[in-house]
Amino acid sequence: MSSHTDPRDRLGLRSPVIQAPMAGGGDTAALVAAVNEGGGLGFVGAAYLTDVQITERARDIRGRTALPFGINLFAPTPAPAPSPATAEALARIAPFHLELGLPEPQAPTLADDGFERQFAALLDSGAAFYSVTFGLPPAETVAAAKARGMRVLGTATTVAEAVALEQAGVDAVVAQGSEAGGHRGSFLGDAWNDRGANLVGTMALVPQVADAVGVPVIASGGIMDGRGIAAALALGAVAVQMGTVFLTCDEAGPPEAHKQAILSAREDQTRVTRAFSGRPARGIVNRFMEVVEDPLAAGAVLPFPLQNALTRPLRTAAGRAGRAEFLSLWAGQGLRLARRRPAAELTAELLNRTRSVLSDLPARHRA
Repeated sequence: MSSHTDPRDRLGLRSPVIQAPMAGGGDTAALVAAVNEGGGLGFVGAAYLTDVQITERARDIRGRTALPFGINLFAPTPAPAPSPATAEALARIAPFHLELGLPEPQAPTLADDGFERQFAALLDSGAAFYSVTFGLPPAETVAAAKARGMRVLGTATTVAEAVALEQAGVDAVVAQGSEAGGHRGSFLGDAWNDRGANLVGTMALVPQVADAVGVPVIASGGIMDGRGIAAALALGAVAVQMGTVFLTCDEAGPPEAHKQAILSAREDQTRVTRAFSGRPARGIVNRFMEVVEDPLAAGAVLPFPLQNALTRPLRTAAGRAGRAEFLSLWAGQGLRLARRRPAAELTAELLNRTRSVLSDLPARHRA
């Protein structure tokens, strides 16, 4: 790991392990702090939090750890036009509402765009890192964050996106391979062409991004242990961003049904879907995905964030009831390597195993 020490130092990273931001409740304050105390960098996925909630979450984290942490927001995007598929989308999920004893689903409405208020809270949060997903960080936010001494990160799923992020002034690019769980960070071109046939895997993406940009690259997607971290470093990354491996930690916030689904699923049981939010995201296949994305239901998925708002009441109720068949079971393709354990213990284990793998390579793999 020593060959990458300087770039990490410039980024303010103590180690190559970053816990991925997981909007929706996966990354609790307890998880972020535990990852920090174990030697990594904890991150808050704050896209669905209000400015007040961001302030409260940051205060909770600072009360648990004095070490740096990061906050992620979704890049602001234009509101989608009203969808002609609304009636069909409602009809698709109505039986599920009935099954869980919920009122009939209602056509979703868009809340006020709160990005400016979210970012203002982020600036005052004490966070050391500001990252964005789904697009470029607005120029004024990059300038404001850097004026506070924050490092700015952006998520790319192609080389073109990585280059665009570098031109926008980010300090590092998160290269997200197709193996990654949760939402795809795509923002240029068609993110859903031919049902995902154009998605690029981590091993192919990382070295191409590293060659194309002059800023450090952080690898993301399918990385679950020290072997994966060592491989990412060999490909040109300075660090890795890991989500699925932390979702089954004691401090993580998903419903127990979600954790159990990760622990019992096979590597071939995830799929990229738009069924839950309207944006491509990788999760464990369940009944909701199968029904909503049935070929006979073409066009029954609303654009993001309307589909996300439409399915939220069902997902919330399913989490309380332990009904995994209605949850967005975000998980990456490395899920067989997930275990239950405290996050600090996991982080320390990841770092120790990475050192062991890297030190063992010269002896075992001489050319």
